[in-house]
Amino acid sequence: MSVSVAAVEKHLVALRACERCVRMHKPVVVGRATASKIFLVGQAPGDKEPVMGRPFAWTAGKTLFKWFNASLGWTEDEVRDRIYFAAVCRCFPGKRPEGGDRVPAPDEIANCSAWLEREFALLKPSLVLPVGKLAIAQFMEPAPLNDVIGKNFSITYRGHSVDCIPLPHPSGASPWHRMEPGKTLLNRALALVAKHPAMTGAFAPRERGPA
Repeated sequence: MSVSVAAVEKHLVALRACERCVRMHKPVVVGRATASKIFLVGQAPGDKEPVMGRPFAWTAGKTLFKWFNASLGWTEDEVRDRIYFAAVCRCFPGKRPEGGDRVPAPDEIANCSAWLEREFALLKPSLVLPVGKLAIAQFMEPAPLNDVIGKNFSITYRGHSVDCIPLPHPSGASPWHRMEPGKTLLNRALALVAKHPAMTGAFAPRERGPA
């Protein structure tokens, strides 16, 4: 039985109102209310995403959507319509005193994981795409990117069986995906995404909610 966009939007309304983590910066950043079987799980918003009102709204997002366009021929708008955007943490963690974004604390990750667990129960995805080491570590044992990118893993997350194709973080701060073997492994991962059965249903026009 398929889940309605209205049910997804109801979930997002509750998520937007979350105040579990006092050190996190509001607002909560969420994607579109798309009833997709494909989950993309990022790490946490940067400082631009709360202003723009959507995940992957700035430099890393431009690279991410170039990847999808090159491998699938999808525009950014089509990707946002066809893939459900989640994250390890949905609020901007703030900056570190020494520079760069603060890494979410274990308690913040645990608090936000309850929302991801609800989303898995609601949408029952068949494919999850964790983007970056922090996201990958929520689904698999920590390992070097060279050992996990370019492969499809059958995993169980909170009782849900799902295929997992990890992706590197598209941040400009990381050169991994721009040099070998990262370039080849990334292309291999994107090819696996493109031919995954979950992508077949993603081509159907979708009703969508706001955002």
